[in-house]
Amino acid sequence: MKVCILSDSHDHIPLLDAAAADARGRGAEAILHCGDVVAPSTLKCLNRHGLPVHVIHGNNTGDLYTLGKIIAQPGNLIEYHGMDAGVELAGKRIFLVHYPHYARAMAATGDWDLVCCGHSHKTKVSLIPNIKGGETLLLNPGTVGGVGTSPATYMLLDLESMAHEIIEIPKSIEQDAIRAQLEARDE
Repeated sequence: MKVCILSDSHDHIPLLDAAAADARGRGAEAILHCGDVVAPSTLKCLNRHGLPVHVIHGNNTGDLYTLGKIIAQPGNLIEYHGMDAGVELAGKRIFLVHYPHYARAMAATGDWDLVCCGHSHKTKVSLIPNIKGGETLLLNPGTVGGVGTSPATYMLLDLESMAHEIIEIPKSIEQDAIRAQLEARDE
């Protein structure tokens, strides 16, 4: 099973949508969002891809009341977990948290096969020694929103082999979407 891991969308809907579409095209069967969605309406674009989505809120929580309303709508594929989440997919125990320091601590417990985080807007792959004598894979997919000077990135992970790749989404996708909206408004 392949999963799309992303974080820090920060209301950049065209980039989030493009990453989900790209990941689905590459065989992803689920999306893991490690926080900083900001406006809950940002997530609406994910339902069109037909993949289950697990999301946490991060430090930019946005409007949690509206997020709850969106999640409760019929046909919604998004599951909101709060500030962190433990999920199981394809027999792998996965922990999602926004903050890298918290992620390193959870990886060190040895209770998880994979720990994913965000917040730094920088991609990072680490093997963290754990107290059970093994190592835990820790992935930070960077910022799918391409915040600041960071590229817009997500990670695709094969849960069977734990092979992963960092995929960059062209920021021009967002610029083109904004241009199209402005042109449509002017007509």
